[in-house]
Amino acid sequence: MKFAHWVPNVSGGLVVSKAPQRTDWSLDYNIELAKIAEAVGFEYALTQVRFMGSYGAEYQHDSVMFSAALLANTDRLNVITGILPGLCHPGVVAKQGATADQIFNGRWSINVASGWFRAEYDALGVQWLEHDERYVRSREFIDILRGAWSEDDFCYDGKYWKINGYNLKPKPLRLPGRPMPEIFQGGNSLAAQSMAAAVSDYYLMNGNSLDAHKEQIDAVRKLAAAQGRRVKFGANAFVIARENEDEAWDELRRIVGFADDVAVRGFKAAVKEAGQSTKDKKGMWVDSSEKDLVQYNDGFRTGLIGTPEQVATKIHDLKKIGVDLVLCAFLHFHEETRYFGERVIPLVRELELADPVRELRAA
Repeated sequence: MKFAHWVPNVSGGLVVSKAPQRTDWSLDYNIELAKIAEAVGFEYALTQVRFMGSYGAEYQHDSVMFSAALLANTDRLNVITGILPGLCHPGVVAKQGATADQIFNGRWSINVASGWFRAEYDALGVQWLEHDERYVRSREFIDILRGAWSEDDFCYDGKYWKINGYNLKPKPLRLPGRPMPEIFQGGNSLAAQSMAAAVSDYYLMNGNSLDAHKEQIDAVRKLAAAQGRRVKFGANAFVIARENEDEAWDELRRIVGFADDVAVRGFKAAVKEAGQSTKDKKGMWVDSSEKDLVQYNDGFRTGLIGTPEQVATKIHDLKKIGVDLVLCAFLHFHEETRYFGERVIPLVRELELADPVRELRAA
């Protein structure tokens, strides 16, 4: 199992709550967080992409610039940069990514977020597409990244972009087992699953139950296998690990009790552009309660709440159903990231040795 942490490069932390927290959105805070995460066993950090304030996150740092700063201050951590197609041109991002990958020794990745916050697009005068079309655009975006990173004089004739003889040099590093930077994507809908099976390396799922995660994993695996591909899977989780189980659940009740109700309702209205806008009503936030939405990636639902032993066991259960990476959010990032690395990750490693999980690969 690999571990990633959300980068709190937007104000308000990772909860839509006024609960007291020591997390900060500044660069200095996040550099120290990245160093802590790297030291205690995290492999990845994911920067958030926001162009405007939403659900209480009034201030936001640019994901590309912020990622570069974190990479410059770490040695091993891979930083995944959030990008929004439509607001970003794939040829430009291919160039930025190739440069980051070269100068930071292959430690740059990308998360292609298809978008749900219409206000950003409207404010910048960019056409807002219906749900499934956003994934068509994202798939083209990834096609262009892969083409520009692997071919000279690259051409592409798509619905949303035309590329004519793009000659990107230098290209990203070619590393053993990694011919180009890893491509992550989120989503829960059928359109997201189809895109992941066709073009993405990692499919990141919102927090959910084991059964719901397994249903998505099985579906994407089947689609990917039909195309001779294998996709890895990540699960979002808001982690509350404490020495005492009651203390952990008390913390959750405190976070929810301090929920910013106005911001939560605004978020609930905005995300109707996601799964609820699909024809089959499947996708992100379709069945999320207001309590779930206090953590904006449904992270409470994954259930990583309790003692280190309980949390480690739940993580190993995720591994058993095919999850390759846990994307962690915390209330107090510095202290809790260190605690997770020192108290939880070693227990996960013990479980992996005692109860190995057979690796499943596409047929």
